Formats: sequence, structure tokens, C-alpha cells
Amino acid sequence: MICIFVNPRAGKGKALRLSAQLEQALSDRNIPFTVYTGYWPETLAGCSEAWIAGGDGTLNYFINHFKDIDIPLALFKGGTGDDFAWKLYGDIPLEEQINLVLYAQPRPVDAGACNGKLFLNSVGIGFDGEVLKSMGTIRKLGGHIGYLWIVLRKIFSFREYQFTIRHQDAEVSGKYLLVNIANSSRTGGGFMISPKADIHDGELNLMTCLKLSVWKRLRFLPVIEKGNHLGLPFVQHELVKHVHIDTASESYAQIDGELIRASHYNINILPGHFKFRY
Repeated sequence: MICIFVNPRAGKGKALRLSAQLEQALSDRNIPFTVYTGYWPETLAGCSEAWIAGGDGTLNYFINHFKDIDIPLALFKGGTGDDFAWKLYGDIPLEEQINLVLYAQPRPVDAGACNGKLFLNSVGIGFDGEVLKSMGTIRKLGGHIGYLWIVLRKIFSFREYQFTIRHQDAEVSGKYLLVNIANSSRTGGGFMISPKADIHDGELNLMTCLKLSVWKRLRFLPVIEKGNHLGLPFVQHELVKHVHIDTASESYAQIDGELIRASHYNINILPGHFKFRY
């Protein structure tokens, strides 16, 4: 039995329309399914695989609701950003994705854990968190456009946090504009923050950007958006399995587009934790 999990609020109704298309496709193929909209069960008993209709926030809620599941998963673009769905399926049409999901063998996909909360895309501390505080505007304008608008506003007002970052045998302290720990490549509906990220290499990508003037923030925003920033002198990129990050005071962070606030972040990789059909 395929179980379809729908977030009725995702993508301003986009996920609901998507769910109807998935239901029709399965009905046409005489494949049994059940749909959960709004209310989700406590367990996945009776589900042979789970299809998720929603965005990155819906996916994050799902993997934290069912943290240790071992049935195959599929994700269909029903949100505002859809960054992880893009990582799995690119920009293929829905009908092509349905056929792919129906016949593809499940493949292991890494997850990350931050302060006990699972993620698949990334954790962004400081600037990313401050951007996400304006999530209402992002949703109103649309994923990437809304995200870009808020980023431009924050470029003029954000003040860097003091960080202490420890991983493996290294420890650094300083003020950073960006501190991002990524399992996947993209965030914000199209920002290629970690272009080299591989979702099944058993490692996380730690990317930091030093304090920058407003002019440099504006100058290099398009470079970061396109993923061409890893060679810049003020950007550091490293592969880690575990990282501990402290901020001098409580800071905002985003975990797969969900907002949290803390002063200590303990982050580690969970190799091959989920199985996706892609």
C-alpha cells in the first residue's frame, strides 16, 4: 500500500493539487493507495512506501515524525522552495517522475541531526536564520523570489555573530556572515550554497563566510547564488562528520526551512539513514 502524505498548507494549495494528480495516476494504474491530509498517523503500519506531497518543510516534518522508518520514500514538489526534490529529481515533469518512482530501486540517502532534529538539506546559522524569520514574506512572494528579496533586505541590516566552531581536531573563532552545514546542495529555492554536496557520501559540507562589508555582500550574492563561491578567499569549505558550533548569544538558525533558536548546535551525519526512490 502506497501512503501519500499531504501538507494542505504547502505551496498555497500546490500540494493539494499535486496530491489529486498522484491519486489519479495511481488509480489509472490500479495501484492501491491511501491519503493522509492534515492528520498523519503515529506509525506507518500497513504502508509499503510513502509518497510526500509538499516542500522542504513538509519533508522535514515527515522525517522527524517518523525518524527511524525503513520503507522507501518519494518526494513530489508541492512547496515554495522544493530544494531537496530538485536534488533527487531535477526538473523532470510530474508524469516522468511518477514512472521513475514506481520502478526505481530504493537508494540510501544520508541525513543529518542538529540538536536532536533531523534534516536532509542543511542547517544555516546566523544570517540564514534571520532571513527565515521573515518566512511570511517569502511565502507571499514565492520561494526563490521571496527568499532573494529578504536576503537583499538583510544584507543591509544583518550584523555578524561571534562563532566558535569545533570539528575533528580543529577549532576556530570569529565573526562570520554565513555558517552553513549542508547534506544537499541547494537552499532558499535555488541558492547553491553547497554545490559539491553529495547525499550519499557519509559527510556533511561545512561552509563558512567571514565578515563582509555591505558592498561585498551585494557584489558576491550572485556568485553565491550560482554556487561559484567556494574558491573565494573569505569562504572556507570542509567535509565533516561532526561539528559543534557555539554563538556568543542565542542565535536564529534554519533547519530545512524550519526556524529554531539556540546558542549551542551539535550537528552530525547519519549515513544512509533513509531510502528514497529516485
